[in-house]
Amino acid sequence: MKRYMIWAWSLFAAMGLMTACNEEYTTYEGPEYVMFSDTLSMHVVTHDADYFTVPFSATVACDYDRTFAVEIIDAGSNAIEGVHYTLESNTITIPAGKLAGEVHVKGNYDRIEPTDSLGFRMRLVMPEQLKWDLYEGYDETKVVMYKVCPFDVNTFTGWCVVTSMFLRDYPGENASYQRLIQTEQHPTEANTVILHNALFDGYDITITFDPSEPANPLVTMDRDQVLSDEASVLGWILGDNHILCDDSSYYPSYFNACQSFVELWMEIYIENLGETIGTIGHFYNVLEWISDEEAERLQREEGM
Repeated sequence: MKRYMIWAWSLFAAMGLMTACNEEYTTYEGPEYVMFSDTLSMHVVTHDADYFTVPFSATVACDYDRTFAVEIIDAGSNAIEGVHYTLESNTITIPAGKLAGEVHVKGNYDRIEPTDSLGFRMRLVMPEQLKWDLYEGYDETKVVMYKVCPFDVNTFTGWCVVTSMFLRDYPGENASYQRLIQTEQHPTEANTVILHNALFDGYDITITFDPSEPANPLVTMDRDQVLSDEASVLGWILGDNHILCDDSSYYPSYFNACQSFVELWMEIYIENLGETIGTIGHFYNVLEWISDEEAERLQREEGM
């Protein structure tokens, strides 16, 4: 059977360097150095963004503007300047009295594919005495870009292939840990989709999308949704004969609007009269939305 497994991109956190120096209060005493805030940064490219910024900083403030050049390093770059991105300027300035500046980069949304992970290396062109041996290499940085498509809840309606690690361990009457289901937009809840027969026939659950932060597109679930009965899946009844699910408190769930998939971590548990009596575990699931034609093929050729 064809496997519909997607390796999703990961998000990286940037480390900031914050130092300050002025005439009245001094927190750093020493030479002037200038550097990028990190040697690697991740940036989303959206259809409506003018640019993203790559920060750099200095150890001391000066009473005059400081201007430096920026150059692109071919080695280690797979993004093409003028095609995938454009620098607003090849010179950058730290204004008088300030400790930081920014390189403005315009990502070319239409020239980046949904599966691309494109990067380029930049170097600050400046006198050697402004480079700090303690932070060797911080005069260069690697910028990685990836595309984030506009959110539309209708992207996540229709036919969906579910690949579930819970079904692998507890298949019940399912013949496979993959199943073909249908989904629809919730009639009253915003950005919410109903997964009909999500993991087991006769049991629908809902998921909700949070597109407020393009770099952190989260999916959540309401608590105490019924996934199945205990008897047919587990072979015994310890609670009220309901297997319940919620989004995992350990692992966040994400969606990808460009590639129409969700990585859903579920906590699955059992209750009796409203009291939790046992957690079965935290299980990873991938939901991939497909066309009507692909759904028909899977039903015809794969028996899904």
